[in-house]
Amino acid sequence: MKAPDLSQFDAASVREWKGAIDLLKTAAAHAKLGFAVVDLSKARDKATLFGEIDRKLALPEHFGHNWDALADVLEDRDWLGKHGRTVVLANAAAWRKEHPNEWDTFEEILGEAAEFWKERQIPFWVFVA
Repeated sequence: MKAPDLSQFDAASVREWKGAIDLLKTAAAHAKLGFAVVDLSKARDKATLFGEIDRKLALPEHFGHNWDALADVLEDRDWLGKHGRTVVLANAAAWRKEHPNEWDTFEEILGEAAEFWKERQIPFWVFVA
């Protein structure tokens, strides 16, 4: 499986990924994007999900560990950086199955953030692995 050209902001979105995470890491480095892997196998509930997201994405100190706060910080230019970001949600299948309502909310927030940055011509990619 080949990684997409992550420098292409107009294609950035939330996508399924079946390939090796290292391919995405290399593609992100080539595009000069920040890169993080959030391991959802460490999230047992919403609180531990927010904790893992906060740790792996190095969110701002004011992140309030709730859905509205996540939506806000994902649209924060200081957090995003100059060139954009690539986020991989590793081991997502079990969490998605066990928490379908929270997953829908999470995926919607990530999709809205990708659209927000796309309008500003900055790539924000999320890969569900």
